[in-house]
Formats: sequence, structure tokens, C-alpha cells
Amino acid sequence: MNTNSLSYEQEWLNAYNRAISEEQWIPIYPSSADFQQDHRERQEPLTFVLIHGSWADASFWDGIAAELSKKGHTVYVPEYPGHGADTNKNVTHAVITKSIADFIVSKNLHNVVLVGHSFGGSLVQTVAQIVPDRLKRLVFLDAFVLKDGEMLVEELPPAAQEAFQQLRQSSNNDTIMLPFPLFRETFVNLASLKLAQSIYSHVTPEPAKPFYEKLDLKKFYSLNIPKSYLYLTEDNALPQGDGYGWHPHMSSRLGVFRLIKDHGDHISTAKTEPARLAQKIYEAGRD
Repeated sequence: MNTNSLSYEQEWLNAYNRAISEEQWIPIYPSSADFQQDHRERQEPLTFVLIHGSWADASFWDGIAAELSKKGHTVYVPEYPGHGADTNKNVTHAVITKSIADFIVSKNLHNVVLVGHSFGGSLVQTVAQIVPDRLKRLVFLDAFVLKDGEMLVEELPPAAQEAFQQLRQSSNNDTIMLPFPLFRETFVNLASLKLAQSIYSHVTPEPAKPFYEKLDLKKFYSLNIPKSYLYLTEDNALPQGDGYGWHPHMSSRLGVFRLIKDHGDHISTAKTEPARLAQKIYEAGRD
């Protein structure tokens, strides 16, 4: 039994009751013409807050944010401590979480679709515990969904855990820098070598502390906020299968959730096909 989430039956009941209470239950099947019209209709305007992952900064979202904005959505891409222009790598998961929650409150945002990529999934979990009343839906894009009391590093295979520890110990500021061969094969496996090298040239060492903090996620697993998981099928940043990977290993922890699948790797697809990913994020975030 998954002790980190509501029972699957209770999740279904909650989803059903939510649909009834919000008058979303529509027992009418549209005609083919109506369906085609609905498929092409103008997108329902949403408010997105996009949270990037490790070995990245807010610019990861540039193309996707621009495409979402073109469709009439309001998009925020907050940078968080230890990343972007901030050279202080001595940050914790709690510090990063607070910065994002404070950003949402400072902008007085409500009905937010909170999207997290990779490490950003763990931030979606912790931010949701602080400002649940401001969130409309949680979207995990090939993102970690950690168990209560778990460290992120515990989701890596033993060999990767050992490598991370060695890289951490070899740094002079408690960071982890991915070697290019590993980055090329697992984060940008669909990219050309030239693009992979270009993306890597902007990568900076990642603060190590947030990977090694046990997270109290009891409140997250009690929240009744709708959730979606967007899975890119060629994403090899985590091994696929054998008790690892994004879907269904991570996604199944969400209880009842909306699953959206598409083609893509961990990082380069966001650069090469932002319009397609923006559409999938909209599909994950809409009512």
C-alpha cells in the first residue's frame, strides 16, 4: 500500500465530488463537428508559474513561456536562490521553496497552474504545502515526486549516488557539476552534438544540499489539488524501468492524475520544440 498518498479509491471519490461541485459533469457527447471545433478553439486563459530543474536556470522556459503567452496565458518564471545570476550556492531546499512561495504571494497570484520540471517537481510538492489555496493544478514535467521523508538522491541508482557523492566531495563549494559525457547521453540525448555542447556551455554547478535533505511531505499527500504528469518518452535523465524513471515510477505516487505523453528528452526538446511542449503543458494544465 502506498502510505504517501490518499487511497486510490478515495482519490477517485474526491475527483468525482469535485466535478459535481464545480458543475463540470457534462453527460452529453458532442458531435464530430462540435469536437473538431472544440479542438481548435481559443485556449482557456490560465496563469502558469514555471519552475525549472537542476543544472538549469529560468531561461530553460524562455521558448515555452513565449509560446504560452502568445496563446493568451499569463506566465511567470521565477528564478530561485543558487541559480541564474545568484552565485551563492549555499542554499537549501527550504530556502528555495520559500522564495517561490513568497513570489506567488508577492504577486498576489491565485488559480495558479504550478509546473515543475525535474528537480522542480520536489519544489512543486513543497510549495503546494505552503500556498495550497492559491493553486489550481499541479503539473509535473518529467519531474520528481518524492515520498514523505525521502531525499531526492535516494531516487538515483546506487552508481549514480556514489558518483554524485564523489563530485560533491571534489568541489570546493558543495556543488555537483555533471560531466559533459553524462549530460550528453542522458539530458540532451535527442540533440545534435553542436546543440548539446551549446546547452552545456551555460550549465553551472548545482547546489548539493537540496539533493540530500529529507523532505516532510505529509501535507502534500493530504492535499486535494488536481494533478497532471507530462511524460516525455525519450527522457533518459533517470533510467527507464527497473524501479526507476519518470512514468510510472514517479507519476503513480500522485494517486488519480491526468497523464499526458509526448516525444522528447530532458532538456533539448524545450529548446528545439517549445510550441509543441507549450501545447502539452496547456493540455496538462487546463480544466
